[in-house]
Amino acid sequence: MANLIVVGSQWGDEGKGKIVDLLAKDANVIVRFQGGSNAGHTVITNKGTFIFHLVPSGILYRGKLCLLGNGVVVDPAGLIEELDGLVLKGIKLGRNLIMSHRAHLIMPYHKAIDRMAEQAKGARRIGTTGRGIGPAYVDKMARIGIRVGDLLNPDLFKKKLQENLVEVNSFLRHVYHIDGFHFDKIYEEYMTYAKRLKGYIGDVPLILQKAIEREQHILFEGAQGTHLDIDYGTYPYVTSSSACAGGACIGTGVGPTKIHGVLGVTKAYTTRVGGGPFPTELHDEIGKGFKTRGQEFGATTGRPRRCGWLDAVLLRHAVRVNGLTSLAVTKLDVLDGFRELKICHGYRYKGKLYKEVPSDLETLSNCTPVYEKLPGWSVDTTGLTSYKFLPTQAKRYLTRIEELSGCAIDMISTGSGRGDTIILRNPLTKQRQKRKSRSSC
Repeated sequence: MANLIVVGSQWGDEGKGKIVDLLAKDANVIVRFQGGSNAGHTVITNKGTFIFHLVPSGILYRGKLCLLGNGVVVDPAGLIEELDGLVLKGIKLGRNLIMSHRAHLIMPYHKAIDRMAEQAKGARRIGTTGRGIGPAYVDKMARIGIRVGDLLNPDLFKKKLQENLVEVNSFLRHVYHIDGFHFDKIYEEYMTYAKRLKGYIGDVPLILQKAIEREQHILFEGAQGTHLDIDYGTYPYVTSSSACAGGACIGTGVGPTKIHGVLGVTKAYTTRVGGGPFPTELHDEIGKGFKTRGQEFGATTGRPRRCGWLDAVLLRHAVRVNGLTSLAVTKLDVLDGFRELKICHGYRYKGKLYKEVPSDLETLSNCTPVYEKLPGWSVDTTGLTSYKFLPTQAKRYLTRIEELSGCAIDMISTGSGRGDTIILRNPLTKQRQKRKSRSSC
């Protein structure tokens, strides 16, 4: 048995979808533990390209149970659209997908508040997707949220919606000067969703407990990344949920003693979508090259990603706060052809050298990255599946990532396809390929 958490170690968009898809083959259960439809995971198979927003990417394999934990916020309209898209592509759905009755619903007024609040911030915008994620979590913490399970109880749903709309409509009119929402329209819309989704609602913690008792492999799938975590990210330019490994326990109802490992996914360079500090961001031709060659555009919004050199300071922070047991490095092939590569191993601000991520936004926003240089390689690594065929310089680059992060690399992605991967050690099944010993976490 192995229960593994997969998290992003940067600002999201690290390629977690592909890594989860690969590991799902050896898992019995795949469970998403936080976030909402603001996240996008792209998986490329021989059946085509799949972009997931809520459904765990393990749904592409037959015989796998996919779950949405209570830490997820669910947009029912978006979920139904995603399910219909999967069916059109030949994916069978039924009791292989269950969402927690404790998960909270995204309501139409959440989206309105999200958009208006972001617009009102002006230059202080954080880059939200406007999909109502933050306001839904606000209602959850304010204890006025409406949960997935409430769809099964029309009278309770009606009562909660009526009470919420009194306050919401007053807020929208007086603060943002826009019309409020009509109860009847929302109620009828969500009761329609209830009929469609009732077969997908269940007790996720209980299902997971039974899977643990049967000694099945469970894969916990995170969204976004460590530095978008509400507590440990570059606050306030963060998401509204716990994107770190600890969020997997809270977001699914599985205790920490049942977790056996945490895999951190990192690109071979660094990207970020939206506002916020980014010490290694490049505005030159190299940065543009990363964007073009890496197809760095958001799977959810299509927004271009900001690009820069690999930041080992951020990576060390991710190793520590997640308790990472290994790393998966993605998009190594994007670095092909560079004569020289750089890795940030510290920040300098007002004469002081920082080896760890500073907690204050001013320092992180104005610091200068301290780089070390490594030789690049001219060999095409795209599609390589064996470590021994990597050029010496690429091996050195990967080894230096291990040394600076203090964490061993288990997987290396060399392309966008499912098979374009070097698996040095399967972090879910503990199977290893022979290779020379390198650093470990």
